[in-house]
Amino acid sequence: MNEPMQNLLRLQTLEFSEKQNKNTAALIAELRGTIPPQILDHYDRLRVRGKKGLTAVINQVCTGCHMRLPLAVIMTLKHDQDIQLCDTCGRYLYLPVEAENVPVLKPLDSKPGPSPRRRKKSSPSAESGAMGGIMSSPTPVASRMKAE
Repeated sequence: MNEPMQNLLRLQTLEFSEKQNKNTAALIAELRGTIPPQILDHYDRLRVRGKKGLTAVINQVCTGCHMRLPLAVIMTLKHDQDIQLCDTCGRYLYLPVEAENVPVLKPLDSKPGPSPRRRKKSSPSAESGAMGGIMSSPTPVASRMKAE
């Protein structure tokens, strides 16, 4: 993670923590001086709305809005080439230290085939039909006509 994002993460941690004292206020002012104004302005707009301005990316998913990110964004973050924003929620993205060493998982290429179906064993009662085991053979039409 590059230096402005590290400073922004420290700033966010301090600003959203419950305990603040004089030392914390001085540290916040010092960190705000090290972050470029464009990044700080965007971060402050999100913070005013009660949102965190910086969020981690875990398993290719923005933890702020829980949306999957494009692989190009992940690779840019991994190679530390540029600062990235989430297209959905607008937060700055960073890879946590433990996530930088984990390789990006690829989705499975194909789904597993269907499992073979087992045939039910036929029982004598199932063979005789649904009429309680009593099946009469149909009477031929010609013999019925003669009987009338």
